[in-house]
Amino acid sequence: MLKEFKEFVMRGNVLDLAVGIVIGAAFGKIIASFVEDILMPPIGMLLGKVDFSNLFVSLRGVHYDTLAAAKAAGAPTVNYGIFFNNVFNFLIVAFAIFLVIRSANRMKRQAPATAATKPCPFCLSTIPLQATKCAHCTSAV
Repeated sequence: MLKEFKEFVMRGNVLDLAVGIVIGAAFGKIIASFVEDILMPPIGMLLGKVDFSNLFVSLRGVHYDTLAAAKAAGAPTVNYGIFFNNVFNFLIVAFAIFLVIRSANRMKRQAPATAATKPCPFCLSTIPLQATKCAHCTSAV
């Protein structure tokens, strides 16, 4: 049983999946940092100096200046600004994956293989392209 487990783990698909998960997790952190630290601050400035991570609604009806203050007070909040950041993260990751898949599909596309056979004009049997005589009906091609 241990030998079978070792064979299962060492198969290429399992190792490829593990590498993909690790790289995906690192890529996700990079994209999250890109959205939160680089993309959202200029968008917030264009929209009137809005910090998306501090956009929330307190369900108690009490006003808090920041999300940290509301959490420190133990107030239940709806954090729609953080949700917007996560939506932007998702869209950027999805677009990046789309570009990777698109380029991989383009690299897989190859010129169509030229046919190695042709039909005999007399008996319609399949014969090699270089044939000068049909092997089935013995006609000169």
